[in-house]
Amino acid sequence: MSRAAIKDKKRIVVKIGSSTLTHESTGSLNLSKMEKLVRILTDIRNQGKDVILVSSGAIAAGRETLGLKEKPKDKTVKQACAAVGQARLMMVYQKLFAEYNQVPAQILMTKYTMINDISRENARNTFEELLTMGVIPIVNENDTVSTDEIEFGDNDTLSAIVAALVNADLLILLSDIDGLYTDDPHKNSHAVFIDYVEVIDNKLCKMGKESSTSYGTGGMATKISAARIATDSGTDMIIANGEEIYIINKIMEGENVGTLFKAHKDENFVLMDYIRTNQYP
Repeated sequence: MSRAAIKDKKRIVVKIGSSTLTHESTGSLNLSKMEKLVRILTDIRNQGKDVILVSSGAIAAGRETLGLKEKPKDKTVKQACAAVGQARLMMVYQKLFAEYNQVPAQILMTKYTMINDISRENARNTFEELLTMGVIPIVNENDTVSTDEIEFGDNDTLSAIVAALVNADLLILLSDIDGLYTDDPHKNSHAVFIDYVEVIDNKLCKMGKESSTSYGTGGMATKISAARIATDSGTDMIIANGEEIYIINKIMEGENVGTLFKAHKDENFVLMDYIRTNQYP
């Protein structure tokens, strides 16, 4: 697949993680990076494309607001942080988007939103209506009320499910590394970068390494799992380094950055089966 074809993608889902949204030293929101992200997404929307943002950061923002230095492990503390942080995160997004006359919307989802046929259809219809109105939906897991989501949930998986739900053309996962490697490049200097994946096989899945960062929840294993959901649903996916947020522009211009997973719609893949079992078949 030619990277130049990415220019013609019309419906884009962008996922940004907590480790990308926050300062590593403090865990506080990186407002400069958020402002750049908002500007880029608004500009993509101004090109007539549909844009959906799947944003982590609620629990991290809640930690900061509540003065918690350590990443919470207790579920009730996580939920409290999410309740405080989600409001703060959306307040920041609303202020930033307002600078560019762009309207955002908040959508909080749980696994049960997708399992229930009526709720899933309502969610799909809501996305479609918002996109028709030119709104940029900002999606996160509803960590405050759903314990299962904190255990099961990572926004890599959620973003792939959203991409499948809305029939997105492209899913961009912003990570803390350049893309997929044969091993963890933070630990192995001989790890080889892989810029294109046509088929996700078992050998590739074994390359996934779990994240050990203080603020993130998903490692490369979750990103490969997300890639399987996205590509089997007919969506191309790119993993790229979100350290420099303008990499989104490079991706949309067809530059060879990050790892591209080629879509290959699998008629035998049933998204609901995956969600119910939390396992990829």
